[in-house]
Amino acid sequence: MGKQEFRKAMGKFATGITIVTSEFGDDVHGMTVNAFMSVSLDPQLITISLDHKTNFYKNADKIKRIGVSILREEQQDVSMIFAKQLDQYFDDFTRLDGIPVINNALTTLACTVVNNVEAGDHLLLIAEVDDIKVDEGKPILYYNSGYQRIAED
Repeated sequence: MGKQEFRKAMGKFATGITIVTSEFGDDVHGMTVNAFMSVSLDPQLITISLDHKTNFYKNADKIKRIGVSILREEQQDVSMIFAKQLDQYFDDFTRLDGIPVINNALTTLACTVVNNVEAGDHLLLIAEVDDIKVDEGKPILYYNSGYQRIAED
C-alpha cells in the first residue's frame, strides 16, 4: 500500500473542519486542522494532529494554550485561508478565556496543552478544555479531498 492509496482511503472518512489558534512570538497564529477529536470526558480532553512541516509543530514547545474553532458551512473561505489555499489576510478573531478563536464559529474551545506525543510524521497535541461556546448552525465537512455540506432533507 502506498501513501496515496492510504490518503485516498482516509479521505473516505468525513470530518469537520477546525481552525486551531494560539499566540506565540507576539502574534496570533492559526492553521486548518481536520485531524481533531475528543479524547476523554473526565478530564475533558481533545487532541489535534500537527504535521512536522507546520509552523505549529516547529513552535510546539512554546504553545501552552490553544483555541479550537469548529467551522460552520458558511466559513469555507476561513478554512481555505488558514490552509494557505487563499492568499488573504484574516483578523476576525474573538477571545474565549483569553485565547483567540474564530468569530462566529459553530463551536469554540479554549484549551490548555497537557501533553505532546510524537506519532510518525505528526505530533499529537493533547489539551484540556477550559471553556466552550456552542452556537447553532451546520458544520462544513471535508470528505473525499473536498469541502462538503450537509444536504437538506
